[in-house]
Amino acid sequence: MMVTLGDLAVRFGLALRGDPDRPVDHVGTLAGAGPRGIAFLANPKRIDELATANAAAVILPANLVEQSPVDCLIADNPHAAFARIADVLHPKAMGPAGIHPSAVVAPDARIDSSAHVGPLVVIGARAVIGARAYIGPGCVIGDEVELAADVRLVARVTVLERVTVGARSVLDAGVVVGSEGFGNAHEEGRWVHVPQVGTVRIGADVEIGANSAIDRGALEDTIIGDGVRIDNLVQVGHNCTIGAHSALAGCAGLAGSSHVGARCRIGGGAGIAGHLRICDDVTITGYTFVTGDIREPGVYSGGIPAESAADWRRIVGRLKRIDGLARRVGDLEKNLDLTKSEE
Repeated sequence: MMVTLGDLAVRFGLALRGDPDRPVDHVGTLAGAGPRGIAFLANPKRIDELATANAAAVILPANLVEQSPVDCLIADNPHAAFARIADVLHPKAMGPAGIHPSAVVAPDARIDSSAHVGPLVVIGARAVIGARAYIGPGCVIGDEVELAADVRLVARVTVLERVTVGARSVLDAGVVVGSEGFGNAHEEGRWVHVPQVGTVRIGADVEIGANSAIDRGALEDTIIGDGVRIDNLVQVGHNCTIGAHSALAGCAGLAGSSHVGARCRIGGGAGIAGHLRICDDVTITGYTFVTGDIREPGVYSGGIPAESAADWRRIVGRLKRIDGLARRVGDLEKNLDLTKSEE
């Protein structure tokens, strides 16, 4: 899609230094964007790359504009402005309205006439598909599922019975929402299956990455708040709650009934134990294992960063000796206190 710099400036409320009629049709990096491309620079440490930019324009903060050899769009948050412009220049293919002949649709399902239902889709009884929704190939929509307007299921997405998905949310290929997950009681050395009678409620403007799984609630519902971002291969257990605008990076895992507040950031590979609460505005770095409530905003880390194998073995060996060392120090302190009292 081609637009002019002036169009983009007006649409997104950005100041423009340069030719408002200059056309742009793609986004790219400072090094890779061509004469009709647009790039961005937010980090002053990369200012040297700006001198050789061949793009039509660069999105910059105001304090870097004078150093740009090309036209500029001026933004307080260049990365966010770049994301919005990229969405305009590279729109997702939505597919024609209508139902593909190979789709299997229950007679009492309600599908808006503007929705796209792709090949080999299955839609269950009493499901509701909103305006301009996109249901990609091979998706399975269970009974009584409700998809709001402009929802996008990319391909092979499974949304099981009674799940609701809010407007403009995107579920990428292979996502499974509403499976029963791990619900079991233990009795005399054996597992007894516990039916999971809740469902999943996904808010508006949520994005869920490829092959992630969101389990349905055991008794109450699993809830994903508005604007949440979930990366690929993330596991969210039953009855979890994720607050609005939080983000979970790839391979993170939330055990059942854990509650993550709003605007939290969970790093890749992090593990959250079950039945605990994390307050708003918490960042958990990658591969951290959280075993207790977090009640104060801030950044939390766990684990040992990578070292050479020899150094790592030395560190672990010392860790194993910490308990004995603590007891010895305690004994020395007691003896020192006794010596002082005798004096």
